[in-house]
Amino acid sequence: MTEVCVIGCGNMGASLLEGLSKTDDYTLTACDIDEDALAAVAPYCETTTTDLSVATEIGLVVIAVKPSVVSVLLEELELSAEQTLVTIAAGVSTDTVEKQTPATVVRVMPNLAARTQNMAAAVTADSVTDEVRAMLDAVGEFVEIDESQMDIATAVNGSGPAFVFYLLGAMQSAGVEAGLDDDDARTLAAQTFKGAAETVLRSDEAIDDLIDAVCSPNGTTIEGMDVLWDSDADEAVTDAVLAAERRSSELAEAYGDE
Repeated sequence: MTEVCVIGCGNMGASLLEGLSKTDDYTLTACDIDEDALAAVAPYCETTTTDLSVATEIGLVVIAVKPSVVSVLLEELELSAEQTLVTIAAGVSTDTVEKQTPATVVRVMPNLAARTQNMAAAVTADSVTDEVRAMLDAVGEFVEIDESQMDIATAVNGSGPAFVFYLLGAMQSAGVEAGLDDDDARTLAAQTFKGAAETVLRSDEAIDDLIDAVCSPNGTTIEGMDVLWDSDADEAVTDAVLAAERRSSELAEAYGDE
């Protein structure tokens, strides 16, 4: 059993704890100053505590707090060189964290799908350890990237679920508007996104080729795709991703100067 301590039990920390709890490989400790947050994650953990010092006894520590809190937290967190510290705060570089701890620092950008073990994550290739790889693999898929690519990864997979939820909601609304029951439309839209994503992950085909496979000549899909191709939908999605990337870069500049 691998021991993991998650500091910060907000949305991301809680999602990671929930996902890891569904395996038989981890002993989980949750640490937060918010008693309500600890109560919410208690079903997934062996230990919940407000005492930050518990982290000094655990080999793999994850800090899942807001970027503005990282520096303050590290001042109180006395880790050793034998420990590994995983940081998941947007915009906070590995170099910034390494200045405040002797622990091995691994920067990760996960997403909330960790709770269902369907997470997409990016991790810094030059510092990732096998222990961290195993943890990420337990809750989804991950890629190893250069630190310089972390801002765009933050936008694509970190912020990406919100963009997908938006598009999924639009499909659901279209189904309801045309007469489907709301719950039925939600199920059909969500499963369609899930199935399409799984198809991409299991196929080596290009996205355009997969689109063509669904589009029969003079059929229903090509009619809808013509509307999308004639629209600015792809530009809007690109703009959303690049806006999130810019914000991640701004955060990196702000917290790198501290």
